[in-house]
Amino acid sequence: MIEAVGLTKRYGAKTAVYNLSFQVRPGVVTGFLGPNGSGKSTTMRMILGLDQPTAGHVTIGGHPFRQLPNAPRQVGALLDAKAVHGGRSARSHLLSLAQLAGIPAQRVDEVLGVVGLQDVAKRRSNGFSLGMGQRLGIAAALLGDPQVLLFDEPVNGLDPEGILWVRNLMKKLASEGRTVFVSSHLMSEMALTADHLIVIGRGQLLADMSVTDFISANSADFARVRTPATEPGQREKLTAALMEAGGQVMSEPDGALRVTGLPLPRISDLAHDADVRLWELSPHQASLEEAYMRLTQGAVDYRSTDDKLAHLQPPVQQPHPGQPGYGMPPQPPVVQDVPQQGWYAPPPPGQNPYTSPQQQPQPSDTPKDAR
Repeated sequence: MIEAVGLTKRYGAKTAVYNLSFQVRPGVVTGFLGPNGSGKSTTMRMILGLDQPTAGHVTIGGHPFRQLPNAPRQVGALLDAKAVHGGRSARSHLLSLAQLAGIPAQRVDEVLGVVGLQDVAKRRSNGFSLGMGQRLGIAAALLGDPQVLLFDEPVNGLDPEGILWVRNLMKKLASEGRTVFVSSHLMSEMALTADHLIVIGRGQLLADMSVTDFISANSADFARVRTPATEPGQREKLTAALMEAGGQVMSEPDGALRVTGLPLPRISDLAHDADVRLWELSPHQASLEEAYMRLTQGAVDYRSTDDKLAHLQPPVQQPHPGQPGYGMPPQPPVVQDVPQQGWYAPPPPGQNPYTSPQQQPQPSDTPKDAR
């Protein structure tokens, strides 16, 4: 088990991690989530003794990493797949790690087979693709058959088959009673892989709970309802009936309705009583990505914006005589509708649907995090 207590790390005036406490238990895959710059890599480095905490402590099996006897046999990690001498072959790289930790050479060939690199074992690693480098890093983490494993973006650069393999590998390792701690930005993959989540933002803990509880706590399920587009009066009639029954109704950009606070059978009964025909009545459960985005939207340091220099792009050239399209009127640009309610589901009853979710208070003396 990994346990962090009051973990804090400062680099001069910048605070990367602040008073972070959590436990990573064996037997489950624990996902480690947070925006860029939230302190995930710094936290993992402190777990592995690569960075010294400014305050607090972190232990593995009750001991700091540096006090573990023959640590590579107990802890395996992939933090940087590029941390390989480019002139060495895959097998030479793993063999040198094995010799340092007293691991038999036979194990090198075993892990090369596990990650699928046995056919390129004698090739120099500087010729490896990004995905092959990731597989070599995973092989190094598995080399000592450790009980505790840490992976930072393990599926980066892998193809769909490789991503599926990593997913199944993580689950298999956890089912054997090992402690598996995985950091990733791929929400869809975390939803399929992780059992438990630890979410941080600007170096502070935002959530520590199961995936199911996390989605439930940071989103609101809703029903999507659509009435005949040719009869706008039915839409207003249904909206009035739903709101009178205590439901919250919000408008979708395509004319459908989002309804919260009422179960689907109740919505169907109200539509029947109001003599309103329904073209659609479907449930919607928020995804892990929606719940994550809603929780962390106030802790994002690097946010994309519209390109203010887009107007400097050269104008579209009109065709000349003899070219296809000459003489045809110019086509208007395609304008897409902007969603009225954004990407996340409506808030639970009792909250203002037009305000952002409440943010956790941040200490005034804590500067923004550098990952």
